[in-house]
Amino acid sequence: MDLSLDTVVVTGFGPFRQYLVNSSWAAVKELSKLSLGSEVDLHIAELPAAYQKAKDLVCEIWATRQPHLVVHVGLAPASKATLVLEQCGKNRGYKERDLCGFLPEDGCCVSEGPERIESKINMKRIWRNLLAEGLDAVFSRDAGRYVCDYTYYTSLYYGNGKAAFIHVPPLSKWVTAEFLGRALQTVILQMLKQCKQKSREQSKEEPSEDEQENPWKK
Repeated sequence: MDLSLDTVVVTGFGPFRQYLVNSSWAAVKELSKLSLGSEVDLHIAELPAAYQKAKDLVCEIWATRQPHLVVHVGLAPASKATLVLEQCGKNRGYKERDLCGFLPEDGCCVSEGPERIESKINMKRIWRNLLAEGLDAVFSRDAGRYVCDYTYYTSLYYGNGKAAFIHVPPLSKWVTAEFLGRALQTVILQMLKQCKQKSREQSKEEPSEDEQENPWKK
């Protein structure tokens, strides 16, 4: 792996209820064909629609890949928007059993974690940029208190906020996997652009080595 590249992992979910072809994973596979450019080392992964199994895989991604950013994509069956940008993940309130019949203990994701974790990506800014480009998108602060929200919180917790979550609608005659793949490419490139801007701003704020050695030197 070229260490000069930014490592980005994008995940989608496998079969869910009547959706034997999950639009989130179909979109992620299309994204992998398009790529995120020559400066990005892109990896994709399919997560099962199950609390603990998804959590284990997310923890493994952060531990082994050590990515700059992880973007999770999930299916929102009732969504009418092309993309729903989720700002935060919630730790508690998981009361619905997953496809394996599993329910998190005490309805909690991480027992010692805070109630809510915000993504370091400003999703509202991304949302506004997408609207300006004519892409149908919605900003959200509630990822649903099910496997998607649970996965997002896990990633935010173990990734120190360097994660994002996008909900997509089911596949249809009008919403194809190819269309969603291009939409994901657009939004994730926006996220990476924001990350680089933040990095440049932080580097300007940090004192030089000379200033660190002699802070009074002018």
